[in-house]
Amino acid sequence: MIKLTDCGAFLVNGKEIIPDDENAAAKLKQSGISITKEQARRGTISHGILSAHNCGGDEQNLKLKFDSITSHDITYVGIIQTARASGMEKFPLPYILTNCHNSLCAVGGTINQDDHVFALSAAKKYGGVYVPAHLAVIHSYNREMMAGCGKMILGSDSHTRYGALGTMAVGEGGGELAKQLVGRTYDMAYPPVVGVFLTGEPAKGVGPHDVAMSIIAAVFEKGYVKNKVMEFIGDGITKLPAGFRNGIDVMTTETTCWSSIWETDDTVKEYLEIHGRASNYKKLAPAQTAYYDGFIHVDLSKVEPCIALPFHPSNVFTIRELNKNAKDILAKTEEEGTKALGAAGLSLNLKDKYCNGGVWAQQAIIAGCSGGIFDNIMAAADIIKNGSVGNGNFSMSVYPESQPTLLELTRNGAAAAFLNAGALLREAFCGPCFGAGDTPANGELSIRHVTRNFPNREGSKPGEGQIASVALMDARSIAATAINGGRITAATEIDVPFGKYKYFFDRGIYEKRVYNGIGRALPQTELILGPNIKDWPAMPPLPENLLVKIISFITDPVTTTDELIPSGETSSYRSNPLKLAKFTLSRKDPSYVQRAKEIQGTEELRRRGTAGGEMEAVMKKIHGIPGFAAMELSQLEIGSAIYARKPGDGSAREQAASCQRVLGASANFALEYATKRYRSNLINWGILPFVITDEKAFSQGDYIFFPGIKKAVQEKAQTIRAIVLAEKTAEITATLGVLTDTERQILIDGCLINYYAAAGKS
Repeated sequence: MIKLTDCGAFLVNGKEIIPDDENAAAKLKQSGISITKEQARRGTISHGILSAHNCGGDEQNLKLKFDSITSHDITYVGIIQTARASGMEKFPLPYILTNCHNSLCAVGGTINQDDHVFALSAAKKYGGVYVPAHLAVIHSYNREMMAGCGKMILGSDSHTRYGALGTMAVGEGGGELAKQLVGRTYDMAYPPVVGVFLTGEPAKGVGPHDVAMSIIAAVFEKGYVKNKVMEFIGDGITKLPAGFRNGIDVMTTETTCWSSIWETDDTVKEYLEIHGRASNYKKLAPAQTAYYDGFIHVDLSKVEPCIALPFHPSNVFTIRELNKNAKDILAKTEEEGTKALGAAGLSLNLKDKYCNGGVWAQQAIIAGCSGGIFDNIMAAADIIKNGSVGNGNFSMSVYPESQPTLLELTRNGAAAAFLNAGALLREAFCGPCFGAGDTPANGELSIRHVTRNFPNREGSKPGEGQIASVALMDARSIAATAINGGRITAATEIDVPFGKYKYFFDRGIYEKRVYNGIGRALPQTELILGPNIKDWPAMPPLPENLLVKIISFITDPVTTTDELIPSGETSSYRSNPLKLAKFTLSRKDPSYVQRAKEIQGTEELRRRGTAGGEMEAVMKKIHGIPGFAAMELSQLEIGSAIYARKPGDGSAREQAASCQRVLGASANFALEYATKRYRSNLINWGILPFVITDEKAFSQGDYIFFPGIKKAVQEKAQTIRAIVLAEKTAEITATLGVLTDTERQILIDGCLINYYAAAGKS
């Protein structure tokens, strides 16, 4: 079904794959091809798009400018505030401000709607696009109105993926969008490109989530596509409708790849024509010979309906396999989940979900940028019509991705099919994907066609004795499960005729409600700042010498951004840095905030020259280090730090880093960082992203001394001297990885805002 190559490969004529082994040269010669690997690398679709957007003269070190950028109402306030503080006077490129995360306006009084009012005033003042709440989820609007073949779009949401429409899209932290808003570039080394070769045709009842989860399961743990581009090619693409492709593509984020791109054809052309943007189409395909740094072979005909059990999209089983071995699989999942959550006193109740010969769910959701797609909902409607979800504990909700989609579902009768079956049809909202809508009861299992099933993504709070679970499934199998009263059922197990439905896009919905100020900034417009919208507090620059205390030590295999700063109700405070920071690590390490504030207090006392207590013992240890007998407390600064083995999987939200910084964090330590976007967030907020090789070198509560840290960063030191001031003083080696000159200066200045302020003065 899914096979990975263990080496790079040449693709010839879009069909023949020649592995880059000892026989490659001979096989290329037999095919009459004379080309070097480096020449062939330029034959990918990715190379053409990246080259067209590279503003620098170096192909290996890219400086990218995007065609447009996009944010939702959890992130755009912070981005605009950062750009304002950095000297922005107008949006220099189209900026789409959507309202699909904090759109319920049900938590925190007026503050969610205050953010929306702020966004509209910003769109007018700076010349942007404002999409009102409930009108469309962020990625639906961008697919429908902004994506185009050969374009690049940058978004402050990790699932910014429009590759199936020929657009290379990237999800990043807000700092990277702020750079675009002040005319700077997105800088990175040229990424490796992995070919995803699709063949065959999906079986009846198999959907895009099944394909996506199968790929994620094959590549995630191996890190096969981490920070790389996934380039979809092969004749299997022609068998997939546009919505099916979009459904696979949006889930590439969960592989930890950097971006994605697909071959385009008449199906994409038709999609763009339907949306009134035929001019945005052009054929994209690899050159006659193209080189890929790896290959993923996907036989679509062998993909089965799947389920990703808690707590990661890569924890995948076929539904057939789950039902056959339910007791063992659920017991193991519960054991691993309880251990990962550190919730020894809580029961996930997963084993209890197996009874009466089947596995049972209590809730079903089809929603957002992955599930709420027209094709998915129509397939689910075909299954559920004339059926019933019943009047028991099982419930079902469907959230179409946009109001144009909902209008079409109403016109063609699909909406009636769901309502007649007892399912609820809801607004365009991303909440079920991150814990802000349809939270199940304690101990329940919710099956969802959404993007993630991380711990707490459904809204429960294990720290308060609440725990529920999410399993990911495709909309088709969710509908099959619904008509079976909640018994997990693969859509391939039922005999339903699936229709082929043409989508009619009504652009008038957007024309009547969306404010489009692109190219028409109105600088006299006053920004409307609600009481919760606050400026960023001042951040200190990198000192000559740094002392950090490890105040959280996390040994989970992966630490998600949801654990670093929880989603759900905390989202309402994302426009208030100080209020939001109070939730940092609240579900993973509830004492973190208190410890961070204690270190902040110590640093404040140091600045006043009155720090004593613990600092006396620490300074005594520093004085015992050869060459530092005369070091004074006034010659260093004190900050906090966390250690996690592999932090940053998941959302692009910059708050996963900025909240640490607001609380006085100076550094993170990791064996590796899960994603580029999280590491970029750390840098943009002035947090040193250290990489170490031995987590036993220090423990929670230890201080680590970095003498000459500023000089080391300035002089591009390959390794950073670090001295652990534990019971025994010991020197360790840390690295900062590859840093661009701009990133180094951002760290030296203390954060992106400081960097632009300093640049403005020079």
